[in-house]
Amino acid sequence: MQIPARFNGPPGSGNGGWSAGAFALAVGPGPREVTLRRPPPLDTPLTADGSAFHAPGGELVAEVRPVTEAIEPVPFASVAAATEVSAGYPGFTEHPFPTCYVCGTERPDGLRIFPGRLPDGRTAAPWVAPGDVGEETMWAALDCPGGWSALHTGRLFVLGRIAVAIDRVPAPGASCVVVGRADAMSGRKAITGSTVYAADGTRLAAARATWIEIASVP
Repeated sequence: MQIPARFNGPPGSGNGGWSAGAFALAVGPGPREVTLRRPPPLDTPLTADGSAFHAPGGELVAEVRPVTEAIEPVPFASVAAATEVSAGYPGFTEHPFPTCYVCGTERPDGLRIFPGRLPDGRTAAPWVAPGDVGEETMWAALDCPGGWSALHTGRLFVLGRIAVAIDRVPAPGASCVVVGRADAMSGRKAITGSTVYAADGTRLAAARATWIEIASVP
């Protein structure tokens, strides 16, 4: 398998959520947790050894395990509330990865999920499911809104681990809301949750993630 260049996060590497979803689906269906051991390379053939994925030189890229425990959803926010706070998305003025497939402001072909902050500290963004929406898309949509809930501290994080449970993939063009929440900060790690909802509040997918602080933009 390989991560197509279209689905980048930081320059030169795969978006953590989309890549993790691709690794999880390659292992099998059901809730999965993916640990990224290095930034996923783009357009590079990766080999699978059971639930582990390796770069051509043998370097470990990702590991996948099943998830048996429930993933707590982040509470719903309405489309109206998400749209209002999305206008204040910090990435409009300063973005560490403006070409990110999920939240990049310079990606007209991306998911264009721009989370702003609700009064209680959660992030929220409206989202219209694209024509090619699939399970990898749901993993991607759950990624950045969680990250931006930690980025408000002024520290820079990249995804290290994410666990996802998908209830339903929305139809192309469906109106959705993605919410995120920073649950804990410990040293260089941030623990976050994120959830995708249909416009009527039906939960579609939920994630918990661990983010790792980095010193600067790669």
